[in-house]
Amino acid sequence: MYCGLAVNPLSVESEFQGGIGFGLTQIMTRGAITIKDGRVEQGNFDRYTPPYIADAPTDIDVHIVPTNEPPTGVGEAPVPIIAPAVVNALYHLTGKRYRSLPLVEL
Repeated sequence: MYCGLAVNPLSVESEFQGGIGFGLTQIMTRGAITIKDGRVEQGNFDRYTPPYIADAPTDIDVHIVPTNEPPTGVGEAPVPIIAPAVVNALYHLTGKRYRSLPLVEL
């Protein structure tokens, strides 16, 4: 993701680490938001089982490319792209395509 000048590199790093952590919940059985008959099954947090800290990656490296371009913003950019990236990596590793989330069989 391009964010221009990283005014606060620690904030950029934190946003990416959090976004990756949150995005990974969509591939895990615990933490995934599921849809049945076109409706989200978890109407509120009482029906949502979040992943635990033990489910998170122990280390996420974020590399910021120096630039003099004006700053733009970051947000949690990895959220929508991390699950497809993991599934694509699994395909290249195993040769098996996964077509639905969460992943229940590896």
